[in-house]
Amino acid sequence: MAKDFSTRAENYSDWYNELVNRADLAETSAVRGCMVIKPYGYAIWEKMQAVLDRKFKETGHQNAYFPLFIPKSFFSREADHVEGFAKECAVVTHYRLKANEDGKGVSVDPAARLEEELIVRPTSETIIWNTYKNWIQSYRDLPILVNQWANVVRWEMRTRLFLRTAEFLWQEGHTAHATEEEAQAEARKMLDVYADFAENYMAMPVIKGVKTENERFAGALQTYCIEAMMQDGKALQAGTSHFLGQNFAKAFDVTFLNKENKLEYVWASSWGVSTRLMGALIMTHSDDHGLVLPPKLAPLQVAIVPIYKNKEQLERISEAARSIKAGLEAKGISVKYDDNDNQKPGWKFTEYEFKGVPVRIAIGPRDMENGSAEICRRDTLEKSICPQGELVPAVESLLEDIQRNLFERALKHRQENTVKVDSWEDFKVQIEQGKFLLAHWDGTTETELKIKEETKATIRAIPFDVQEEEGKCVYSGKPSHRRVIFAKSY
Repeated sequence: MAKDFSTRAENYSDWYNELVNRADLAETSAVRGCMVIKPYGYAIWEKMQAVLDRKFKETGHQNAYFPLFIPKSFFSREADHVEGFAKECAVVTHYRLKANEDGKGVSVDPAARLEEELIVRPTSETIIWNTYKNWIQSYRDLPILVNQWANVVRWEMRTRLFLRTAEFLWQEGHTAHATEEEAQAEARKMLDVYADFAENYMAMPVIKGVKTENERFAGALQTYCIEAMMQDGKALQAGTSHFLGQNFAKAFDVTFLNKENKLEYVWASSWGVSTRLMGALIMTHSDDHGLVLPPKLAPLQVAIVPIYKNKEQLERISEAARSIKAGLEAKGISVKYDDNDNQKPGWKFTEYEFKGVPVRIAIGPRDMENGSAEICRRDTLEKSICPQGELVPAVESLLEDIQRNLFERALKHRQENTVKVDSWEDFKVQIEQGKFLLAHWDGTTETELKIKEETKATIRAIPFDVQEEEGKCVYSGKPSHRRVIFAKSY
């Protein structure tokens, strides 16, 4: 670990920002609040995309693309939606620049003002439901199961790479159904897809639940979510899925003839995850030595580093290393044999460690004499010696163990930092210690907002798996029927 690299204990925020930059994941751009995702960071995002895209298609969805620009009038058609996004919208007012008369620079051409201003896409419900009106006439046209991979713009004032930026990448699913039951089932099904991805690929345990009315997506009747705990005890919303009811169908007059030949409004869902998952991945697993990646999402799963003093040693090591590399690649494992002589082995070890490569193999002259190799696993930094002839199955098994260990470690962390609280005094103490608090709440937005105002804690989810129990609201003392999860969040 470099001496000038912050630790999590010293300053968690600095540690995160420095890691993102020094691991070559992303950097700030010339445009305020926007980021440049660098090749290594984008390679991780591509791995995420590939898995999710496959899962979407396995559940019957198709990809499409809709415009980046949305007529401003579309937003006024759904009151809750416009209220929810109004403060974050970027607006296009003109379509042309002209050179200044003094020959210095350019300015907006006042004669080129748009007849109707355009909103740069913060989300696509409005433009998509205006389009669906042309696609749907009968129940035979339903369901429509569409996803799009796109960028969106939400004009954030306080930004942090991956976690909150003015422009970010995401996918958004938008589905249309003949019945309320189908739309509800779709919203819940896609939440399960997200949870499966988070836990089985990101190795990040999540809590599935429903958002309160105050935290609900603008224009939705119900918002389902997956919430994860980061290493500092804060919550991160890792994905949401929304039951939209008939709100957008009514706003854009999207109707269909049902089997009884009667006209009905269509039922809808929408759901999405974004490059915020990159931030979640970093903060769930990484340590004071740098990035830690679960093998299933690591662009490079194994790095082989030769240790040698002369050309003859390198040639012998290279022959063995290339054979090992071919054997691993035959098993679908991504491998790099780093025989670049511009850097010493120690520098390479530190670099692969910092970039979170799950497994590192070192082979030197003594290893060649013994027919062995040294293996180092990134999650625990433990080293072991393995016969070269057994390396392929050993690495296969090790990658599976690393994936499993990262999930179990994160789950243990969450379990150890989730507590039940029954008094307001205990609530205020525990929330400052970086905990998830299971507490009773009286169900009112008034109480929810007062708790947020006094402690900065929000209700992250009303968990699906929490049993009903009688109790008293931790803040107001009024009757409550179940506990909800409070936490500070990103």
